[in-house]
Amino acid sequence: MKLNLPKTISVFPLSGVIFFPKTNLPLNIFEPRYLTLINDCIKSNKYMGMIQTKDNTSDVYSVGCLGRITEHKKTKDGRMLVNLTGINRFEIISEINNDKIYREFEVSYKKFSEDQEPGRDQTIMLETIKEIYEKTKIFFRKNGLLLNWAEFEKLDIDQKINTLAMIAPISDVEKQIILESINVDSKTKILSKIIEFYLHENSSDKTILQ
Repeated sequence: MKLNLPKTISVFPLSGVIFFPKTNLPLNIFEPRYLTLINDCIKSNKYMGMIQTKDNTSDVYSVGCLGRITEHKKTKDGRMLVNLTGINRFEIISEINNDKIYREFEVSYKKFSEDQEPGRDQTIMLETIKEIYEKTKIFFRKNGLLLNWAEFEKLDIDQKINTLAMIAPISDVEKQIILESINVDSKTKILSKIIEFYLHENSSDKTILQ
């Protein structure tokens, strides 16, 4: 059953953080405006959006991900520890002119309607999936990254691809491209291409896509 998602959402713009549906994002909130945002969301429907800023400016990309606050704890020094669970990607329609200290946007989920449809038709061949997992294991090992592969195998295909894209040591631009890919098939192909590029290049600061 599809959720009735809000068309106007509070958004936390953050450089270098890419958030995907069916993943969990721990946040350590300490800025007053975002503490206010979190508290307002908790009092409301617990939904908030995460979106990446461009080149450390106030400009944001057009696509982000809506999350739901599933855990929150206030620390003795006034910070808020939050766990955000990814629900659905959104596309910005317009920014709301409000009198709040944080930003709000009118958004649409239409482009990413498949995010809430578990078990939807997935045309990715098993060989392609196996191939990207093997590439990723090598890529992570070369970069000193550890992943609990036994737990990883319990996830569905979409969760696996989203998780790999979220934690992989690739550029923020490349992660954004994966985030904006419509379905799991396109995300898998792009992620595979990016990882293959890094495995065959000596320079880690080059990117495959612009």
